[in-house]
Amino acid sequence: MSVPAARAAVTPAAEDISRALDRAAGARLIAGNELTHHPDSAVALGAMLDAIAQARRWVHFENYIIRDDHTGRRFADALASRARAGVRVRVLYDALGSLGTSGGYWRRLRAAGADVRAFNPLLPTRPFRVLRRDHRKVLVTDGALAMTGGVCIGDEWAGDPRRGRMPWRDTVVTVRGPGAAALDQTFARIWRRTGEPLPADELDASPAECGTSRVRVVEGVPGESRMYRAVQLFEAAVAERLWITDAYLIAPPPLFAGLLDAARGGVDVRLLLPGTSDLPVVRTFTRIGYRDLLAAGVRIFEWKGPMLHAKTMLADHEWARVGSSNLNLSSLVANYELDLLIECDRMTALLAEQFRRDLAAAREIIALPRRRFLPGRLVGAPAEAVVEAQAHKRSGREIRVAATVALGQVAGGARRAVAWIAALVLALIGALLLVFPRVMSITLAVLTFWLAFTLILYGFMRRRRRSDDGP
Repeated sequence: MSVPAARAAVTPAAEDISRALDRAAGARLIAGNELTHHPDSAVALGAMLDAIAQARRWVHFENYIIRDDHTGRRFADALASRARAGVRVRVLYDALGSLGTSGGYWRRLRAAGADVRAFNPLLPTRPFRVLRRDHRKVLVTDGALAMTGGVCIGDEWAGDPRRGRMPWRDTVVTVRGPGAAALDQTFARIWRRTGEPLPADELDASPAECGTSRVRVVEGVPGESRMYRAVQLFEAAVAERLWITDAYLIAPPPLFAGLLDAARGGVDVRLLLPGTSDLPVVRTFTRIGYRDLLAAGVRIFEWKGPMLHAKTMLADHEWARVGSSNLNLSSLVANYELDLLIECDRMTALLAEQFRRDLAAAREIIALPRRRFLPGRLVGAPAEAVVEAQAHKRSGREIRVAATVALGQVAGGARRAVAWIAALVLALIGALLLVFPRVMSITLAVLTFWLAFTLILYGFMRRRRRSDDGP
């Protein structure tokens, strides 16, 4: 659904928060965009294929996972077709995320004329960078149209109704206008990290303003925590609602504390999370904090479909986020990520409507009290308990401004979670050492020697690099 939305008058308080976001997210506000919301993964994939087919100058395509399955081959055919037609096609995939994709898949693309690169190849000589992954998902054609969100390229997202396989639930946003060119610039910057930069004439697009939606393009860079700080700002500033959809939520202690504080302060905080996950251990860790969240007044819903992979956030009625970042340390601190912060009343309304539809396909989690001081038992609420809260009235609302982001107090539940996890891991290692002493000792010895070797090699490489650079 296209959104060439008109904005209501911006209040001074909202402008203050906007200025704080400029600093926290390291991204300026870009006006004049038309946005299209794609809440259906299969439809979003089709729209991406259509955009590739209509490209006339270049295609910049970057994704964490590109599989060599039916869906992946559809994309390979579309990209190869444009490359043979003379369109400059650049493909960037993550070496870890696309580990299972055959070498023949990439060779076919290169044979058609596409420029294909792997981000951060899995080399044992770079042990400290192996966790820095390119988790971004973006497609840009001709610098004028861009699509970004959480969708990867694989049959999981396309689904197969004939075989009874429903697509994963995910979200993509299409951007037309100056925001698309800004997304293209982010591709150029990460492309430069993998080799030769893009030629200047491949970044000369200057699309005209075509709508009234405003966006920020937030580039997640390891160690800079841009989206981390933006989420903290929203937690501190929202007055009415904070609705979050997340696939792999293991909130760092400051963000966890921010959710608790917002709920205790009367904010309508809701979390929509997967009921079943492709990474069950992550879901287990996510559930550790449920009781503290529920006690603070946070409402938690678990999706009843095959997999909920979307990463979205609604902050009051003014702001929305769609992108690749999950609310965990891997995404917020270690990975390269890409998110859109949207200031558009109609897009926010569309995302809120989709959130409500998703709640109708979810079960609300509640904690039933138990005797003898035992923690509450987590259960799904009866169907009649999953109801929509009364709509908030915007009149008379004063938005609290947070110009700076302060670290929250570590939540007690998060501290207990860390202690329990550490205890379980140590107990497991101790048990393995007792049951398989020889195998475990050999394994630990091999790992220790490998780490020592890579550290020595890394030191020599750094020393040689400094010597080559000269005084």
